[in-house]
Amino acid sequence: MNYSEYFLYCVAVIVMIATPGPVMLLVASAGLKGGYKKALQTIFGTNLASLVLIVFSVLILKGALNINEQWLNAIKVLGCIYIAYIGLQVLKEAREAQPEQSQVVLPDTQGGFKQGLLVGISNPKDIIFFASFFPQFTGITADLNLSLSILTISWIILDFATLSLVYLAFNRLSRSAVYPKLLGICGAVLVVVALYGIYSALF
Repeated sequence: MNYSEYFLYCVAVIVMIATPGPVMLLVASAGLKGGYKKALQTIFGTNLASLVLIVFSVLILKGALNINEQWLNAIKVLGCIYIAYIGLQVLKEAREAQPEQSQVVLPDTQGGFKQGLLVGISNPKDIIFFASFFPQFTGITADLNLSLSILTISWIILDFATLSLVYLAFNRLSRSAVYPKLLGICGAVLVVVALYGIYSALF
């Protein structure tokens, strides 16, 4: 097994997940809203979305699936539109949140398994990662199937652990006066990421 290449893969996964993006910010806002239970439901949704994308990546690698670039761009645009919608919803809640409140209850549309799944599977960053970056590490062992199994299991563990730490970091600020500002930043970044994704897919 090529341990140095595997180590680079793990570092890349952690950095990609921890970098502000739709999935990370959705988990953070879900945790701020409904505690670890809601954040956990969201993480399970995003994790399943990653598995779906991994399956597509594996099928492409083995020549069983060929996706037209125009179709891929269309999926990215639709995903970005959905992510922008969520960002606007988060911004709306940030405007309505009161700093003095000890617990702000957001509507049930923010976070949860279903929304985590939809955001994860339409996240342009994840689509690009599994379509182009993920295949570069399939040589960590001489057996392709074993390599794919190791990469997939590692992704699941690192994804769950990293997003859980993201929740814990944001949760510390959930009862402070900076809560509305933090929520607003999450919403604004989601909208910016969505607009950039649309621009990069179309131009």
